Amino acid sequence: MTQYLLTILFTAAVTLALSWVVWKLALRFKLYPGIRDRDVHDTPTPRLGGVAMFLGVVAAFALSSRNPYFAIFWTDPVPVLSLLGAVLLIVLVGVADDLWDLDWMIKLGAQFIAAGIIAWFGQLQILSLPIGALTVGSSWASFLLTVFALVVVMNAVNFIDGLNGLVAGVCLIANGVFFAYSYLLVRDTGASTYFNLASFIAAVLIGACLGFLPMNWTPAKLFMGDAGALMLGLLMASSAVAITGQLDPAVLDPQQLGRSQLLGAFIPILLPVVIVLLPLLDFGLAVVRRQWAGRSPFSPDRKHLHHRMLDMGHSDRDAVLIFYAWTAVVSLSFLLMYIGTQQSWPGDYAIGIVFGAVGVVACLVLTFLPSQRILRLRRRAQHTSTETSS
Repeated sequence: MTQYLLTILFTAAVTLALSWVVWKLALRFKLYPGIRDRDVHDTPTPRLGGVAMFLGVVAAFALSSRNPYFAIFWTDPVPVLSLLGAVLLIVLVGVADDLWDLDWMIKLGAQFIAAGIIAWFGQLQILSLPIGALTVGSSWASFLLTVFALVVVMNAVNFIDGLNGLVAGVCLIANGVFFAYSYLLVRDTGASTYFNLASFIAAVLIGACLGFLPMNWTPAKLFMGDAGALMLGLLMASSAVAITGQLDPAVLDPQQLGRSQLLGAFIPILLPVVIVLLPLLDFGLAVVRRQWAGRSPFSPDRKHLHHRMLDMGHSDRDAVLIFYAWTAVVSLSFLLMYIGTQQSWPGDYAIGIVFGAVGVVACLVLTFLPSQRILRLRRRAQHTSTETSS
């Protein structure tokens, strides 16, 4: 655990320092676009924070190659180098889009190429689904399923990038939960070492988000842009594939684990999806909404979940904090259910379910409370207007 904590701190320090450098350079050379109709900020702000995050990630991987504790995933460097190559491609395309606003088809094509590099050359693929020893039917099916999953998560994370600190904070929480889960899962499946690629990626992402957040918090000095958001989505999806799709289904067979660990057979599928539930929900709604209107699913608009939160009366900061709360409640409830089964807590899943139920109710109250306040303010305004006119 100490090595992972040091990795988080190192990545955060490098990312924070480089974010400040990128911010200064972007201001000096005026590397920032104008304000778009769908933007919620009114001051031109550099969108090159993804460059600093990428360099922080690369620095962490470079350092790990010299660390004997992480030698286990450097014995065959091809998957790691393929992952970094794909990330480099997606960051370059993201930077180009942040500066010159590329056509959506170019960006989507680059995403499929990056995902293909990871799945084909890196051989990080969804080989099995740990439910009843289910395996993917063929190598091509595994490849296509992996590419599709990587592209979907990339776009889902990118779609919620609309408020200061939103993506960085949501991904910080999500990767924190996923790191805890992957660490525990490796322990519970009897692995000889806790060091693995999935947990390392999650730790690096925690550090990158932690280091970038101070520059991105309201009022933001720097945005991560498409480069940062797509990179986060790609690495998060890759870490999930690295641990979920690579596990031997027999290891998580409920018949072998026993009733108290039954949830362990389903969490590898559920938790990686749950931690990006809000981005996936926003992505799905956007695709349906735009297709229904006869538009491209990647054409921008101002109807994302965070935009709707603002329309309901939330301030930028309040909307971001509520997104944090939703992410934490949903992901932690599943993690608590998993831990409960392993530690033989009373009721096994009960603590996680209760935590989730109470948390969801609290989040619903926080989400819809401002709308009631706005209604009252509108009634008062109408009442005042009526009295003035009379």
